[in-house]
Amino acid sequence: MSYAAPSESTGRILEPIERISEVLFGLIMVLTFTGSLSAAESGKAEVRTMLIGALGCNLAWGLIDAIMYLMSRLTERARDRRTILAIKRASSAEDARRVIAAALPAAVATALTSLELQRISSELSKIPVESERPRVEKEDWLGAVAVFLLVFVSTIPVVLPFIFLHDAMVALRISNGIAVAMMFATGYIFGRLSAYHPLLTGGSMVLLGSALVLMTIALGG
Repeated sequence: MSYAAPSESTGRILEPIERISEVLFGLIMVLTFTGSLSAAESGKAEVRTMLIGALGCNLAWGLIDAIMYLMSRLTERARDRRTILAIKRASSAEDARRVIAAALPAAVATALTSLELQRISSELSKIPVESERPRVEKEDWLGAVAVFLLVFVSTIPVVLPFIFLHDAMVALRISNGIAVAMMFATGYIFGRLSAYHPLLTGGSMVLLGSALVLMTIALGG
């Protein structure tokens, strides 16, 4: 395929908001597993089972997310290909401009003049479409690996206390604290990047994490 998907032009495998989202997903998943542990009654076998469950779940979730990422990249390329072909096959310059306007975000399309749309159409019509179908490229595989690692690695800090501490109660409390702190940090960064109030977004993530922790305590954790 001779054209690039829009997000490839940034030179990044994953956009910052995408990275933050993946970490948040991983944290929520692992917190639901640590929350299922009753620290007052759990022995080594129960802790081991929880650790296997948490790591296994995030492993599976990371693989699913990676596959969905690849599917989204193929969808983007297919959409780009359809747009370019529609421009090439347009019966008039006006039809080509309508195709461009439909493919752009509404705020961008309304800001462009007819001449600017015509120039974009002219440039896109020169792009060859060599492949009949979009392909998964190297950057896509790298992005999928990054998605998998972000989801899976986000599990590690939360489960470390259970590996190094023998007291399940202390380990659970420290694990909960780490998870909530990480959720605040990622929520704060997400808020800054997405133009939401960072403290409010971070606080919302903390409330979500705290709700899970309180549920754990209420259930005997």
